[in-house]
Amino acid sequence: MIDARRLRLLLELSRRGTITAVADALAYTPSAVSQQLAALEREAGVPLLERSGRRVALTPAGTVLARYAQSVLAVLEEASAALAATRDRLTGPLRIGAFPTAARAILPSALIALGRDHPALELMVTELDPVAVPDALRTGALDVALTFTYDYVPTQPDPALDAEPLLTEAVYLATDGPARVSIGDFRDAPWIAGSPGTLCHTMLVRACQASGFTPRIRHYADDFATVLALVAAGQGVSLVPQLGASDAPHGVTLTALTACRHTQIAYRKGTRHHPAVSAFAETTRERARGLPERAATREDLDGNLPVMGTRRLQGGGPY
Repeated sequence: MIDARRLRLLLELSRRGTITAVADALAYTPSAVSQQLAALEREAGVPLLERSGRRVALTPAGTVLARYAQSVLAVLEEASAALAATRDRLTGPLRIGAFPTAARAILPSALIALGRDHPALELMVTELDPVAVPDALRTGALDVALTFTYDYVPTQPDPALDAEPLLTEAVYLATDGPARVSIGDFRDAPWIAGSPGTLCHTMLVRACQASGFTPRIRHYADDFATVLALVAAGQGVSLVPQLGASDAPHGVTLTALTACRHTQIAYRKGTRHHPAVSAFAETTRERARGLPERAATREDLDGNLPVMGTRRLQGGGPY
């Protein structure tokens, strides 16, 4: 009989390529991972691994088993969800991931409602960038997450995960002067971007490249309040999603682009109908229903990323 826990190790090895990387991701020691994979080979009765320097490659048999491992693990998740549904109430930990603006604008009211309706559910929140969400979900560090994608930053579907749409926001060009037609008008301006490696950084660079230039980044900041404060101080221009622009300083001009940010609820395959995950998804959807949808107030203007509407903010408030 093949041990499902060892199948997870094989699946992670197929993604990561080294024993050390698997050990780091799953909080094992490298020697423990090697021992478990050796035991899996004995259970399978055929060689599953072959070493190539420091990396470990899967044999054809290992590749076949890793492909089946994904389906097996999803079915086990479904079984666990079905068992949880037989209990009288929701109990135990629910590990939730969220990016900063969602953690501020969506999660607090959802957590209050979940805590009221399911007092035995232990709600645990971790703030993280969407690029870290897939790993955290696959390894079980998270059970469910609020994540996002941007136009101009396509992502490949992860066979281990499922996601459902929650909210679509406009993305704004934030400047401290009069509005212009498109971000191409700021090709010579300094830019304020998120840290390299974050999705917000990638979106800003690609949006500028779509307008025919590579941005000259002067400042790096991951908190949108900081980004907008730097814009207001004349330190550069930036791109800010709608939820991140709710407290823009006096005098900042926000020009809505056709590009959008799409927030999703993500979870492992097989867990959508787990009562805790379902309760989180339904409650979060209710709390997000009143948040602003994509601004679409007039016809697109000229430019690779045309504006859709402009407002000169004279203070804070939802936008």
